[in-house]
Amino acid sequence: MDQSKTGRFIAEMRRTRNLTQRQLAERLAISDKTVSKWECGKGLPEVSLMLPLCEILQITVNDLLSGERVADGDYQKKAEENMMDLIRENAENRERMTLSIVCGAVTVIAVCALVFIASYLELPVAARVLLLLFALFTGALGIGAAARLEVKAGYYECPHCGALFVPTMADYVKGLHTLTRRRLTCPACGKTSMCRHRVTR
Repeated sequence: MDQSKTGRFIAEMRRTRNLTQRQLAERLAISDKTVSKWECGKGLPEVSLMLPLCEILQITVNDLLSGERVADGDYQKKAEENMMDLIRENAENRERMTLSIVCGAVTVIAVCALVFIASYLELPVAARVLLLLFALFTGALGIGAAARLEVKAGYYECPHCGALFVPTMADYVKGLHTLTRRRLTCPACGKTSMCRHRVTR
């Protein structure tokens, strides 16, 4: 799906209905920043908001996902294309999550091996210090790469409003977390809570 095209379409349909971003946001019980984010092509409406949004804008979900009004003759073709895009996106998210896990595991093994070598082999002090610094650098780089992959692998689900969203890297890093949940602020309802990580929509 082309997020920029969908965003421009939302903006066009909103203007057609003589609504401001704030008015649309109020009707959906979300922030106007979220609407602005959609219209700038920086995200798509969460699944829970798609039907209410389409009802307000008087369009179909197929129109929304296509980023244009779909003619009756093209309706089934566009619906199939949108379905395939969702399947492809889910597969890419699973792949990113797998790569994140592999990257994290390889990093832990590499750091442990470097620390073991620095601790138990007879080395000059300077070499030992350099090896430990290299282990720290490898750990930071590997965990950073795993985190970047994970933050882009799927979505986080707000337990209050059910919105799906992708946090910024800064919010992701600062958020306290368990294996499957992270403390984040939902851009839709503005509440901060432990949001569940979901790889697929």
